[in-house]
Amino acid sequence: MALRLLRVPGMSVAHPTIREWPAEDRPRERFLTKGAEALSDAECLAILLGAGTPGQTALDQAQALLAAFGSLGELAGREVQELAWTGGLGIVKAVRVGAAVELARRLRARPNGGRVRLSSPEEVAAYYAPGLEAKKKEVFRIALLDSQNGLLRDVQISEGSLSASIVHPREVFRSAILEAAAHVILVHNHPSGDPTPSKEDIHLTRQLVEGGRLLGIRIHDHVIVGHGRHVSLAQRGVM
Repeated sequence: MALRLLRVPGMSVAHPTIREWPAEDRPRERFLTKGAEALSDAECLAILLGAGTPGQTALDQAQALLAAFGSLGELAGREVQELAWTGGLGIVKAVRVGAAVELARRLRARPNGGRVRLSSPEEVAAYYAPGLEAKKKEVFRIALLDSQNGLLRDVQISEGSLSASIVHPREVFRSAILEAAAHVILVHNHPSGDPTPSKEDIHLTRQLVEGGRLLGIRIHDHVIVGHGRHVSLAQRGVM
């Protein structure tokens, strides 16, 4: 006969931790015995989170995160601070998730594990899109390159509103001068998902190209990232 735990009114029942689950149900043990591909998104996320909180397992937290943001892709595009506020996750676990997302982005951008080279709009989009596609605000970044198009440094210049960001030319060229960059590529996202350049995008690009010409710094391209698409202003003859 199966035994059942009767709840007495007014008495709280301890929530079982993952360690108290049968071994075959624990995400970590399932990972070891069946492989990562056998785990759900929530189970993989739970392993990353580690321990839960009183009354809530790591899997509960993982499921709550996915429910709050709707999908793993949406979760990956959120700032660490926003993750930390969701469901009492806390800054330590939020940073852990953010670091995992960044590692995944770098692996996607460096299929051979080597140094990043940005020699075409497609390579620029492949490197930046994973971090920019899900952004809810417009973010403007610059890639500082050496003479072989190797990435010296990636710099965020500004983060603006849902439709615009304020870009100061002095910040663009200050970073390029300090890094002794041979070339610069401008990159920003359109939160709407449509990468079609606006009049402001074209005006800013031409302004920066002219400023770079005066300083002896070449603006190689300006790539706008949308949802699954990108536009190169160099290919459109704007540069």
